[in-house]
Amino acid sequence: MTGPIAARPVEAAAGAAPTVALVGANGHGRWHRRAIAPLHDAGRVRLVGLVDVRPLEDEPAAPVPPGARIFTDHRAMLAAVRPDVVVVCTPPHTHLPIALDALAAGADLLLEKPPVLDLAEHRRLAAAARDAGRAVQVGFQALGSAALTELTAALAAGRLGTVTAAATVASWRRPDAYYDRARWAGRRSLDGRPALDGALANPLAHAVMQCLAVAEAVTGAPVRPARIEVERYRVRPIEVDDTAVLRVTPRSGPPVLAAVTLAGEEHIAGEVHVTGDRDRAVLEYPTDRLRLPGDPAPREVPGRRGLLENLLDHRAAGTPLIVPLARTAPFTAVVAALRDAPEPALLGGALVRSEGDGPQRVRVIRGVDAVLRRAAASGALPSESGVPWAVPPYRVELPDGEAPQR
Repeated sequence: MTGPIAARPVEAAAGAAPTVALVGANGHGRWHRRAIAPLHDAGRVRLVGLVDVRPLEDEPAAPVPPGARIFTDHRAMLAAVRPDVVVVCTPPHTHLPIALDALAAGADLLLEKPPVLDLAEHRRLAAAARDAGRAVQVGFQALGSAALTELTAALAAGRLGTVTAAATVASWRRPDAYYDRARWAGRRSLDGRPALDGALANPLAHAVMQCLAVAEAVTGAPVRPARIEVERYRVRPIEVDDTAVLRVTPRSGPPVLAAVTLAGEEHIAGEVHVTGDRDRAVLEYPTDRLRLPGDPAPREVPGRRGLLENLLDHRAAGTPLIVPLARTAPFTAVVAALRDAPEPALLGGALVRSEGDGPQRVRVIRGVDAVLRRAAASGALPSESGVPWAVPPYRVELPDGEAPQR
């Protein structure tokens, strides 16, 4: 590799649309291509670079615009096209080096979740962004939901009384093919670095972050975990959890519990339950359906602010970021606990049944939905409520001051 990439001037040329590059343009990166395309067509940005180690997949909804260049190496792209904004959608264990290179080149970042894999990396990235004078937005897009904004406004107005708990429950299914999607799928580490492709850290990370956002709304500051406890399970010979119950006890504010599975019975999209001493509320975060006190049924609250658009507004007018890196510090603390936790317990025998064949076969834990709902309702881990297949939790105590600050 060559030496460090010199930083470009801080702002794009006056009147010119900021230039954007996407690192990790295949897989989930195609979602980002579809998000960038209308902004490019409207003249808000100019897509100048796409990077992937594999040949670029077709995306009919977002064809590569004329003038956009395709690369297999992000450093070559940074040196050649000097983008104003870089979207990073690569495996989590690659985030930090790519983000550091982009910041050194003077770009603002939209960095997919999880942003990094431990608190030391979080601090290093925060320091690099501060030194470069650049912004880092993290890809927890559900935090841009108008439904979440309405929920937190109701909390601030005291409609639930004193909030005593925030919990999330989600029951999804993933087939065998899901764990063949990439080298890092289902892996705890890859090439000597943590990968942590588990249910809590990756597909259901949004559920965890929504609960942390609710707790943040109660206290007015990101959660400062004092204790993290987690029970982790798997139904395949993978290295990470596909089923887990996590409990975060903060230094102030309500406890947070996440009960999730990728081996579920009936689909539970992802519910966030907020309990107060006067009433309760439920947000189904993937669909933006909200039920507040007085609502006869859940109702859809339309409107999500796009994170890239918000980052562009931040660059142009100083609009506050929806998901600044500091806001995700509690989630990074959770990921660090998962990194250090022992291997998930392997479930099998009569407890687990299979449906389907071949790559689309799914495995289902009998009774798991009821276990997860009971945990979310009670705040108790499965091992504390008599679940026969439960194992003792992994616990970590965090010293005060451990999590990064705003």
